[in-house]
Amino acid sequence: MKTAPVSRRVLLKSSTAAAAWLAVSPAIIGRAQAATLKLKCSSSLPNDPKYANGRVYYDNLVKSLKANGLGEQIDVTFFPDNQLGQEIDVINSVKLGVIDLMVSGSSISANLVPLVGTFDLGYLFTSFPQQTKAFDAGAAKPIEDALLKGANIRIISWAYNFGARSVLAKKPVKTPEDLAGLKIRTLPNPVITECLRLMGAAATPLAFGEIYTALQAGVLDGLEHDPPTILASKFYETAKHYALTQHNFSPLATYFSDATFNRMDPKLREGFLDAAKKAAADTRSHGLEMEKEALKTLADKGVTIVECDKDAFRKRVLPQTDNFVKARPEAKPVVDMIRATQA
Repeated sequence: MKTAPVSRRVLLKSSTAAAAWLAVSPAIIGRAQAATLKLKCSSSLPNDPKYANGRVYYDNLVKSLKANGLGEQIDVTFFPDNQLGQEIDVINSVKLGVIDLMVSGSSISANLVPLVGTFDLGYLFTSFPQQTKAFDAGAAKPIEDALLKGANIRIISWAYNFGARSVLAKKPVKTPEDLAGLKIRTLPNPVITECLRLMGAAATPLAFGEIYTALQAGVLDGLEHDPPTILASKFYETAKHYALTQHNFSPLATYFSDATFNRMDPKLREGFLDAAKKAAADTRSHGLEMEKEALKTLADKGVTIVECDKDAFRKRVLPQTDNFVKARPEAKPVVDMIRATQA
């Protein structure tokens, strides 16, 4: 191998050029980094593009970002199936700005700001369309403001969990008496836990990621959740009776760290927030369709769909809302607005 000789003149020119590059490179590198904003989005549900609300929302968000011309400027990475931790840990990470986005029910944030638990009150909503009308009329605003003030978290869009929450159990449940003594998993949330207790169950708070093995081991007799989540997570493999109590129409929230919001380029922010809202609207439409389809699929997989005495359950749960409002008077305007909204 031969090495070509380098003259002193060429070497000096090269050194000068290198020095010039080093002088300007931080600015160039900085511009390159600023060109793409990287965000992390978490969901506790499986990576199912049809039945898992987190994945469906993420796909719709990516589509909406591209439609808004932001596909190259904002890169959202999706972490399903509790990859970033259990929900209670993730919501705290969103609060701290460690995780940017989280797609989950409103229930989990009630652990940080109890007023959010208003939306978990049993039989408060009558349907998802009624919920949307109430939110459009302003019922969600006090909750959003409280969460931002109390936990540095913004709710940037509202969608639906894919169906009302009902009870999946290892035995048929038609009345509160049938539910008595059954260990039914609830979210680690005091309002939902109280709702199931009033319905007659031995309400058992447990992290989502631990449900399947607890059902297998007999630690649980069932859980309460929406049909697509039960299907996507294969809970039907361990419990075969789904009672349509429909005790909770849980709203699906897009949680966004206020720290991320504040560091986002204002030029990107408006388009991103618009994309988040469009993604929620698409996810709502999809969710309504998936509830019906998932119920049929569960039946095909051997699950018995049980029509139960909803009025009996509703009467038992009714005192919960009155007691909640007495303890937190700031919830009264929200409750009144929701109750006054017709589907």
